[in-house]
Amino acid sequence: MIKQSLFSLCAVLLVSVQLQAQEMLFPEMPGMVSYTYRNSLSKDLPATLDTLQQMGITDMEFSNLFGHTAADIKKELDKRGMHCSSFGVGYKDLMEKTATVAENAKTLGAKFVRVAWVPHSGAFTLEDAKQTIADFNAVGKVLKEEHDLTFAYHNHGYEFEPHGEGTLFDLMIRETNPDYVSFEMDILWTFFPGADPAALLEKYGNRFKLMHMKDLKKGIIGNMSGGTPVENDVALGTGQLDLPAILKAAKKAGVEHFYLEDESPIYYQQVPKSIKYLQSLKK
Repeated sequence: MIKQSLFSLCAVLLVSVQLQAQEMLFPEMPGMVSYTYRNSLSKDLPATLDTLQQMGITDMEFSNLFGHTAADIKKELDKRGMHCSSFGVGYKDLMEKTATVAENAKTLGAKFVRVAWVPHSGAFTLEDAKQTIADFNAVGKVLKEEHDLTFAYHNHGYEFEPHGEGTLFDLMIRETNPDYVSFEMDILWTFFPGADPAALLEKYGNRFKLMHMKDLKKGIIGNMSGGTPVENDVALGTGQLDLPAILKAAKKAGVEHFYLEDESPIYYQQVPKSIKYLQSLKK
């Protein structure tokens, strides 16, 4: 009788948990961009991974090897039941050391190779965009066909210069080959130059495979520079971005990996608040 009662109680609790998860807009644990913990990872990578593991983080995007080999990082991740899904590199290495980049990405276990900045001087121009499109189509083809990796470009704000009836970012999406080039939306760097992250997700759907989740301090006015003081990164839900609308559009678009990125000097205080906020959202 007691066993039957316990079984019934467990069944009720399980159903309750399942129903709560169904009501949540963001039931999963977000991933983490290594840049958030860049200083800690540079000093003590294993201890920092311990901290992230204790928080429940399992999905990582590394944009630096922090003086270690990719194999060493993979071992540390494996020890903790963690994994690296995306590997970020600089533009020069992407284009000139493609094979090495691919080898490191695969050693880490990543499926995506990402670049987050296109070198340019002054305003991002049509000529810059056309060269970038050609480069991305070429390197994306190599990564996919020779290494079975998906290339993704992380926008940084300057790409939203007006062009035709849209922006240069629209042009970059339209003229890159979807078989070889995907995108990682940084929602702050989409909002900062005046674009609507949710609308872009609705417009281009599954071209966006990855996302950086961050929020912009209230009162800050954006521009197309691609830069703002790190203190303007605030905990999710306390800034200017409409996170529920963005996340609903991202889920519909089929974004595969959601990473927290917090560049502020008090990231260690803000990250737990951001996670708590995500877990509070309802559909």
